[in-house]
Amino acid sequence: MSLLDMVREAGVIGAGGAGFPTHVKLASKSEYILLNGAECEPLLRVDQQLMKLFPDEVIKGFEAAGRLVSASKAIIGIKGKHKDGISILRERIKALQVGDFVEVKELPDVYPVGDEQVLVYELTGRVVPEMGIPIQVGCVVVNTETALNIYNASLGQSVTEKYITVAGDIPKSLTVKVPVGTPIIDVLKLSGIENFDDYAVIDGGPMMGPVMSNIDGYVTKKNKGFVILKKQHSLIRKKSMNLEQARRVNRASCEQCRMCTDMCPRYLLGHNVQPHKMMRALNYALTDVEGQKVSQLCCQCNLCELFSCPVGLYPKSANVYFKEKLAQQNIRYKPMQSEFASRKSREYRLVPSKRIVARLGLHDFDKPALMTKVEIKPELVRIATRQHVGAPAVTVVSTGDHVQLGQLIGKIPEDNLGATIHASISGTVVECGNDFITIRRD
Repeated sequence: MSLLDMVREAGVIGAGGAGFPTHVKLASKSEYILLNGAECEPLLRVDQQLMKLFPDEVIKGFEAAGRLVSASKAIIGIKGKHKDGISILRERIKALQVGDFVEVKELPDVYPVGDEQVLVYELTGRVVPEMGIPIQVGCVVVNTETALNIYNASLGQSVTEKYITVAGDIPKSLTVKVPVGTPIIDVLKLSGIENFDDYAVIDGGPMMGPVMSNIDGYVTKKNKGFVILKKQHSLIRKKSMNLEQARRVNRASCEQCRMCTDMCPRYLLGHNVQPHKMMRALNYALTDVEGQKVSQLCCQCNLCELFSCPVGLYPKSANVYFKEKLAQQNIRYKPMQSEFASRKSREYRLVPSKRIVARLGLHDFDKPALMTKVEIKPELVRIATRQHVGAPAVTVVSTGDHVQLGQLIGKIPEDNLGATIHASISGTVVECGNDFITIRRD
């Protein structure tokens, strides 16, 4: 079986949060393959630790992926502040004798350097076109944990576990490995908190992650971290604002200073995204559809809402409003050019991560979350059939079936984009629906 088939059968997807099926990416041919080890969201600590704890596995998986796409160079992008990790990686690259192909490049400690398009620019100097993807400029990007999973797939191991950071206003910050399908509440309680009545939980990083409406869900392959904060924390209040509330605040206070645009990472790469114009269109009910199309260039990094706007307004929400409205009408932005160059002002408008942490009120919680061996043995796991980009997996087991750890329980629908799913524990299938497969432990 080829490596591509192994990756496909193992159910490897983008582990950084997007969840795009990796076998589709690796079916391309590219000049560069890039490892996204930036982990630019504050408080999250998964990738930086995986590169130190499993350097050989990450490098081997990354190298194998690079050979598969016929890349001429494989570049690991990691923030320069992670000196220990950089030293370990460079030492192991030399020991594995892959230095002619794999190299480490240091990234600035700014947000959002882990954004796929920002990463491509920082590592290669190339700008991905508007509405485009990295392969259009000869790049394939994979996440650190994804590279580790590619290595495991080459050994015949499917993706059944997930690394997650638990951080925030909690007694104990930590990073753990848990079975896919584990109840999220079991993971949250590792923080030392038992009663969450006074707390809210952000699914993912504090910049892009949404506040969870409830914590009764289950871990998927896409989860990267959970940030636990008191409900009265300013970040929770900010993120809990609905679109209508945001619209009222915007209309009352926006003075069109355009800081949201001038600081926008995609705008600084030369794209035409201009959130201040979307604020104008939303506040005054402007109907120019052509002008609204630039909202679709927004990557929703949230820098405009959580940092750039001097009075704390909601430019991203304005972008999202028009993106959804245009999607309903099947209207899509069409770039007017194919080549782009970063704006000259970009180097002066990069936002240091420490400034982000301070602005979000997270300074006291910005601490190590060390990888901790905690044995979580949930009695039940509930594995989603859709935890990736594309169509949900098609169930290949039935209620009452006994399954083994790593066994295929959901396949990719024929002629569709998707990913396989596997049993994360050995046990009996007690529920088998279109959305979830529930397994009770032996």
